[in-house]
Amino acid sequence: MPPTFTYPGVYIEELPSGVHTITGVATSIGAFVGWADQGPTDEAVLVQSWTDFANQFGGLDSRSLLGYAVNQFFGNGGQQTYIVRLAQMTAVTGTAAGTAEGSVLINVAGGTVTFTAKTPGAWSNSFGILISNGTSAGTFKVTVAYAPSGSALVNPTTEIFDDLNLTSTFSSQYITMAVSVGATAIPANGFYQLIGGLDGNGVGVPPATAAAVTVFQPGSTTNGFTFTAQNVGAWGNLVAISATPQSAAMDPTGTRLTINVLSISSTGSVSVLESFNNVCVLATDPSYLLTVLNSDSNYVSVTLVGNPTQALNQAAPTAELPPATTPLDGAILFGGYDGVVLDPTQDTTTGGGLFAAALNSSGSAGNTGVHLLDRVDIFNLLCVPGESESVVIGNLQAYCYNNRAFYIVDAPQNVKIASLITAPQGSDSGNITGQYSMNSAYYFPWIQAPDPLAVGRARYFPPCGFVAGIYAATDASRGVWKAPAGIDASLTGESGLEYVLTDLENGSLNIVAVNCLRQFNVYGDVVWGARTLQGNDQAGSQWKYVPIRRLALFLESSLYEGTQWVVFEPNDETLWGQTRLNVGAFLQGLFLQGAFQGTTPQQAYFVKCDGENNPQSSIDQGIVNILVGFAPLYPAEFVVIQIQQMAGQLQT
Repeated sequence: MPPTFTYPGVYIEELPSGVHTITGVATSIGAFVGWADQGPTDEAVLVQSWTDFANQFGGLDSRSLLGYAVNQFFGNGGQQTYIVRLAQMTAVTGTAAGTAEGSVLINVAGGTVTFTAKTPGAWSNSFGILISNGTSAGTFKVTVAYAPSGSALVNPTTEIFDDLNLTSTFSSQYITMAVSVGATAIPANGFYQLIGGLDGNGVGVPPATAAAVTVFQPGSTTNGFTFTAQNVGAWGNLVAISATPQSAAMDPTGTRLTINVLSISSTGSVSVLESFNNVCVLATDPSYLLTVLNSDSNYVSVTLVGNPTQALNQAAPTAELPPATTPLDGAILFGGYDGVVLDPTQDTTTGGGLFAAALNSSGSAGNTGVHLLDRVDIFNLLCVPGESESVVIGNLQAYCYNNRAFYIVDAPQNVKIASLITAPQGSDSGNITGQYSMNSAYYFPWIQAPDPLAVGRARYFPPCGFVAGIYAATDASRGVWKAPAGIDASLTGESGLEYVLTDLENGSLNIVAVNCLRQFNVYGDVVWGARTLQGNDQAGSQWKYVPIRRLALFLESSLYEGTQWVVFEPNDETLWGQTRLNVGAFLQGLFLQGAFQGTTPQQAYFVKCDGENNPQSSIDQGIVNILVGFAPLYPAEFVVIQIQQMAGQLQT
C-alpha cells in the first residue's frame, strides 16, 4: 500500500510488474500399464529408476512384458514414469474348453487317495500336499503348501489339517480329498505336487488375493491381530511376522517387544524387512501395534480380531524366545494368489478378454485400470506393452487425446509386412487411424534383446519401452520439437530386430504411417520414422509428424498451467496486455531455443488477445479469448541431393 506522506523527502514504492512467468511442463513422463505380481493396484505409482520399480513391483517377470518394457525405458534414456498395475480382481466363473483342476493321486493299500484343486486353473500347479504323521496314532497330517518350485520345505504353508483318517472330512479353500473304495491304509509320508491345472481361456479361477495371517494372543482363539499384505499376489506368501523382546537396557520392565516383518526367500533364508520397537505387550496399549504398522509399514497392514488385551506375546527371557529371524508359530502370511496372468497378446481380436477388462479403457474415470492416471498431475507417454488390438488402441487414443498425452503403439508380433501396408493393425479389421489417432504413433517390428531371466537367451519384445526411452532422451538433449528418430536415436540393450527391412519395404510402410525400426551397419539399430497414425500421405493431416503434435501438446499444457492466474481477473485491456506479455515471453524463449520456423519472432509465432477477439459479448459471458499461433519445424524426412553434370566447359 502507498506510504503516508508526512515529511519532505523521497519515498520508495514497489509496484507489481504484472508478469506471471510461464514454465514449460514436462514432456517425457511415462505411463506404463500392465500385469505385475506385486505392487499397488489402486493407484498409479511414480517410479524414477529401475531399482525403484523392482522394489515396488517385483522387477522382471517372465510371464509379463511390463517389467521388461520399463527396464528398456530407463535403459534408453527415460527418467520417470507412472506404473499402473493390472490384476484380476474379481473371480472368473463359467465353463470353457481347456480348463482343468490340478490334482495328485496317491496309491495306498487297497486303493487310492486323490487330492484335487477346488477350482480350475494353472494356479493349482504351484501348490503341493505334504503328508506327515498325525498327532494321534494311526492318523496323518495334510499340509497344503504354496510351492511353485516344487519344494514344500523352503516355502511357507497355507493350511494344516491334523488327525485325519480315510473317512475324515475337512474344509479347505484349496483342495478336496477323495478316497477310492477298498482303500485300507493312509498315504505314506512325503510331498506330492499338484499337476495338470490348466487356465484355458481364463475362466473358472479365483481372483487375485492378498496373503494374510491371524495371530491370536496367548490362551485365546478369538482375540488377536490379522496381518495382511498391502497388495494382492503370491509374493505375500513369503512374508512373516516375528516378535523378540527388547534388551534389558531398553526395557527393564520386560513389557515391550520388537515386531519384525520378515522376508522368506525361495531358498528358505530369512531376512528382516522392517522392525518396530516399543510394542507394549500389556493391556495398557495393544492398539499401538495397529497405529505403528498401519502408518509406517511398507509391506503389511494389521487389523484387530475380537478384543485383544495384549499385543502378541508377553516378554520373556531372550533364551526362551526364538531368534529375531524366526517367525512366530503360525505367523507366516498365506493365501496370496496372483490371479490370472493378464497378457494383452492373449486377448481376442475384438478387444475382449481379461486384459482389456482390467485395462478398462472405456470405463468410469479414476478408479480402475488406465483411469488411475486421472489422478496424477501429468503424464506424457502412454505405453501398454504388447497391446495391439484395434478396439483397445482406439479407446486409449481417445484417452490420451483427452489428457494431452501421446500413445506409443506396438505392432503385433509376427505381423506380415503386406498386412501392415494394407492396415497398420495387421489382420485386425478395426480402425486405429481415426479421430484421435494424431495422439499416437505406431512402431514395427519387435526387438530382440537378451532375457536376464533366461541366462541372457534372446527373445523378442514390443518396441514401446525402447521407443519411449528414446523420446525422453531426445527431449532432454534437443527438445520436444526434435523428431525422436534418426542416427542419434539408436536402441540400447538390444541384439537385433525381428525383421531387417529393405529401403523399399520401409518406403511402403512409411507412407501408411508405420514407423520402422531399421538396422544400419554403421549406426546399429535405430528408430527410422516419426509419423503419427494420422501421417498417411493420403490423409493430408496437419498432425502428420510426431514432433509437431507433441510440441502442440507441450504448448497446450504449458499455457493451460501458466495462465491460471487470469481466472477472475477484471476482463479488460489491462488483462489482455498482461496476457500477451506473459504468453509472448514464453514463446520467445522457445523461439530462441530453435523450437519454431522463421528468423524473426514475427515469422515464428503470434499472440492475439485484444478487443478484436474479445468482443463485449465474450466479456459479458466471462470469457477471455487468447489466440496463439506458431510455425512448427517440419522434420527433414526426405533429403534430396541434386547432382548436375557440368557440360561444355572450356579448359584454359
